[in-house]
Amino acid sequence: MRNHLTFLRVVFLHTISAFGGPQSQLGLLLKSMADRNKFFTAEEILDVNVFCQMLPGATATQTITLLGYKRGGYFLGFATLLIWTIPAVTLMSLFSFLTTSHADHVPILLTFIQPMALAFLCFGSFKTIGLINTTFTRLIFFTSCLLVFVFFQSPWIFPAVITIGATMGFLFNKKESPTYVRSFLRVRFLPLFLFAALFISAGFLSEKARKSNWENRTPYNLFENMFRFGSYVFGGADVLIPVMYNQYVIRPESGHIKQFNKDVISIDRQAFLNATGVVRAIPGPAFSIAAYVGGISMSGHSVIYQIAGCFIGATAIFLPSFLLGIFFFPLWEHLKNIESIRRCLSGVNAAVVGIMFAGALYLFQDSFILMKDRNLQNVIPYIFVFSSTLLLLFFTRIPPPFIVLGVLLLGLIKLF
Repeated sequence: MRNHLTFLRVVFLHTISAFGGPQSQLGLLLKSMADRNKFFTAEEILDVNVFCQMLPGATATQTITLLGYKRGGYFLGFATLLIWTIPAVTLMSLFSFLTTSHADHVPILLTFIQPMALAFLCFGSFKTIGLINTTFTRLIFFTSCLLVFVFFQSPWIFPAVITIGATMGFLFNKKESPTYVRSFLRVRFLPLFLFAALFISAGFLSEKARKSNWENRTPYNLFENMFRFGSYVFGGADVLIPVMYNQYVIRPESGHIKQFNKDVISIDRQAFLNATGVVRAIPGPAFSIAAYVGGISMSGHSVIYQIAGCFIGATAIFLPSFLLGIFFFPLWEHLKNIESIRRCLSGVNAAVVGIMFAGALYLFQDSFILMKDRNLQNVIPYIFVFSSTLLLLFFTRIPPPFIVLGVLLLGLIKLF
């Protein structure tokens, strides 16, 4: 039990410092759980991350949740999920209340989060470079890095690069692998049954509420929307956010919806865009934007009703990832012991490292373009925060949460 509490404490410290998206979060995860605490090896963490890349839903959430499941079963996996999601969900829920009052102050407070997150991503990329130690992994690494950098804005580039890495690993990794003992596979179907039951019942109740024009139908529609998004969205938040934008901003303005479906969930365009900026500037999963959407969609009534909307949105978006992950993961643990699968994994791991480096390079380029339009007074603090964060991560043992606090204090100083 004490070991589980230690693990959950590390998860919490990782959660409150996990800025910069899945690639950056993976690097910090390697530092906290492989380098510093030795819970897993870097290869084990990358194996779990590769598996999660093949599932719909929030990849970073599935990765850390399944590490908890791998270490301590269902209980520790679920506790890990809660600790990982609650801080970001809470912040986005609060932002749904701030939208109509003090929302303009939030971006100022988070002014220096972007250069800090970029430094986290660069650090994470360099932490994984040691895994690229053969000719064929170097080839996969450079190929993946180039492809992702060129086609970064396409959501399909990530599964495509992983597929290329797997194929090249299978074809070119002729190195003899260690012998593994094949274990008996026991499949637990309860998570899959729960997923199917929730998916079908949510769809039925949502449609029934729409056709019958139930007075309080918003919670049913909200749960169905979010559960569906969490069940089929591949590519992370970069895909989820456009899907939500179409569902809650564009679709309600169409002539057909205005004529036949007057009470669909609708969110103001600028309010949604503000939320997309804030969710990328807070630690934790970007899928927590579902809590904001849920709160805004149910904000026309009491505070309790709005809080319920935040809870429904967050629960429905993360639940499919959890149920699908814990069902398929034991199958993956069994299948990856097959020789051909292990050869594919060596290529996929190199591709993931290439994706991380390409993400860092792309954000570097993006930040440089933005800085060209800024005056020197803003550029110098940006460079200072980036370089200071990078130096602290490489040459000190200061935990990332303390670095985050320091950056937030700089934003607080600028606010006042």
